[in-house]
Amino acid sequence: MQLHHVRVHRSDENLARDGQLAWKIAEVAADPVEVTEEVAEMVINRVIDNAAVAAASLNREPVVAARSQATSHPVSIHGEGATVFGLDAARRTSPEWAAWANGVAVRELDYHDTFLAAEYSHPGDNIPPIVAVAQHLAAGRGLTGRDLVRGLATGYEIQIDLVKAISLHRHKIDHVAHLGPSAAAGIGTLLGLDATTIFQSIGQALHTTTATRQSRKGEISSWKAHAPAFAGKMAVEAVDRAMRGQTSPTPIYEGEDGVIAWLLDGPEANYDVPLPEEGEAKRAILDSYTKEHSAEYQAQAWIDLARKLHREHPELVADPSKIASVVIHTSHHTHYVIGSGANDPQKYDPAASRETLDHSIPYIFTVALQDGTWHHVDSYAPERAGRPDTVELWRKVTTVEDPEWTRRYHSLDIAEKAFGGRVVITLADGGEIVDEIAVADAHPLGARPFGREQYVQKFRTLAADVLEAAEIERFLDVAQRLPELGPEELAQLTIVAAPGVLAQVDTPVGIF
Repeated sequence: MQLHHVRVHRSDENLARDGQLAWKIAEVAADPVEVTEEVAEMVINRVIDNAAVAAASLNREPVVAARSQATSHPVSIHGEGATVFGLDAARRTSPEWAAWANGVAVRELDYHDTFLAAEYSHPGDNIPPIVAVAQHLAAGRGLTGRDLVRGLATGYEIQIDLVKAISLHRHKIDHVAHLGPSAAAGIGTLLGLDATTIFQSIGQALHTTTATRQSRKGEISSWKAHAPAFAGKMAVEAVDRAMRGQTSPTPIYEGEDGVIAWLLDGPEANYDVPLPEEGEAKRAILDSYTKEHSAEYQAQAWIDLARKLHREHPELVADPSKIASVVIHTSHHTHYVIGSGANDPQKYDPAASRETLDHSIPYIFTVALQDGTWHHVDSYAPERAGRPDTVELWRKVTTVEDPEWTRRYHSLDIAEKAFGGRVVITLADGGEIVDEIAVADAHPLGARPFGREQYVQKFRTLAADVLEAAEIERFLDVAQRLPELGPEELAQLTIVAAPGVLAQVDTPVGIF
């Protein structure tokens, strides 16, 4: 890897294009280096993972709304269109709208892959826009599964490299500001575009996807699922404009009125962004990890620890009055984003939205401790959140930042990087139960790391109620042959709901 040093430049310094971060990213995207077998196998895993969580969300309101918007638009004339999760593969829409609908379906349950460092990210959000463009242009450009794998590897690489170096949340900018550029870069790799075109698309994608983090604060709304889908849609449109010769604000990162100077660390900012050298394989996807549980990633390890405590201390489950307090000692991120450090009263509100509850570690730890399990629907049900014994215990749970767990959270050493912490349960009789966990069970260094078998099982479990058995097997066969797929097979990278499933919900009507 090479470190690209980034700082703000005055306009009169005339920072050359080849010194700009957007250009360095474009060069990585344009590099024709092959994808390693290990990376290709992980790309397959994440395509399966995305489809799994999309299947489970097909009839949720944000997904229904996004799908109805997408299908209100015809296929654009320079391609064959892209598929929409849930619908027959012959039902196509324009790629930017397919990216929108499928992006919402993937993100709605907050249940797919993650990478956490200086910033947060769900790099699987790159998959819907890149797949949509591949399907739309497959026949005309002869795009294959190999091309798609290369594009997805780039999307993951760029987003993860940006996340390693540049914090957005510190300045209350939503993390999808790293997704617009990464998806644009991935589409550039997919289509074999030159560095100049990719450079212009990256600038436009970043410029149009910087927004505040209010989407993940207070009473969290359905926009949480739409935000990354919007970034993917903007990336598709940015690449389209760049291919037509249109240019972008330059330098988008380093300019004196650019993103860094006014939205991030300011005029004196300095970053070192790691990027692959010329000819170096894009391997960043291997640094990311998926979720076993449908909740914010920083809650994954805590669900696993709560399940363990449920088994080992059944006396805690029967009577919450036996517990005086529960204090979770954890990282800065966990404390301030999903813990009591956020100072969001909604995180303790039984009437809060699902989107809010999946960002409340006090709620999540309480329910996992009481139930000894976690379910993507049942654990968030209003009747579950409002159960009196749950509310009683829930309001005894607080978080505090522990500097050591913060240090481990930010560590670049995979062997010590951690997303958990230590819990101290003080009993009413004065006794204590203390335990800790570093990483989730499904993490590569966890108790039960996810491999292909687990990704496939996750898909089977989440798809069982909405897809027919034959459709489950068909999709798994296609996905696991991804690198060998021909142009005519890329449209099969979708899931088709069983007859009658989508008819169970009303389709909303808007402007389109």
